[in-house]
Amino acid sequence: MSLVVAPDPNWPAQAKAEVDRWCHSGVSGLVTVHHIGSTSVPDLPAKPIIDLIPVFESEAAMDAARSKIEALGFEWLGEFGLPGRRYCRYDDPETGKRQVQAHCYVDGSDEITRHIAFRDALRADPALRAGYAAIKNKCAALHPGDMHGYGDCKSDWVQKAEAHAINALATKETS
Repeated sequence: MSLVVAPDPNWPAQAKAEVDRWCHSGVSGLVTVHHIGSTSVPDLPAKPIIDLIPVFESEAAMDAARSKIEALGFEWLGEFGLPGRRYCRYDDPETGKRQVQAHCYVDGSDEITRHIAFRDALRADPALRAGYAAIKNKCAALHPGDMHGYGDCKSDWVQKAEAHAINALATKETS
């Protein structure tokens, strides 16, 4: 089974339902929730997992939200290798398949800017989107069933594209 599947027009609606669930759950200190990752970009092949960035007022608010987030059915994994992040994942209770990943950050984090700049660049630029689709498909074919190999394979391309998107955003903001 391929790690990457054809674009699903239902991904935005699935993400919106999950964002709404977070926003109406009574999680204190939650500022907003962004849909990021490949499922947030129309016409882009992706792993069929919704990626979200819940944004919190403070690190204390983020940590205090743990029980509410777990009540939503998410597994709380803490920083999970990335300082400043709180990673949570939701797997379908019946199938065990990963459905949603939440990468929680404090408002103002550079990580939020990076993810949103990359998402917005992919949405706005068909050539960039096509290039990313090509590298994703190549890496998925080279590393079938190996999530880490797949991620490592596309890492350099993504880092360059993100840097370009962030520079373009900074240039746009200063002009």
